Amino acid sequence: MPAPKKYDTETRERAVRMYRDRIRESGEPKLGARRHVGELLDIKPATLRNWIEAADSADAPTVSVSGEAVDASEVRRLRKEVAELRRANEILKTTSAFFAAAEVDRRLR
Repeated sequence: MPAPKKYDTETRERAVRMYRDRIRESGEPKLGARRHVGELLDIKPATLRNWIEAADSADAPTVSVSGEAVDASEVRRLRKEVAELRRANEILKTTSAFFAAAEVDRRLR
């Protein structure tokens, strides 16, 4: 059973709104804005960061793929995974060619 929530939804939304306003108005770094808002509301910056990330993912635009709505962050994650798999395939092709050439050399001797 999860622990009870210490802060209500309104407090979370207010903290995220204050953080975004602070960054927009002062141009302060993200960590500094989190610390400032955290001190004002007596919230740890790490907790505030989690709330901000959750709000950002909830606000993330969706992409329509063949009639199905897909989260943009999911598309980003999948593209990264595809790039990684392509790199792995290239490594495997190169390795395969290397061992095939070694086998041919061994048979010719």
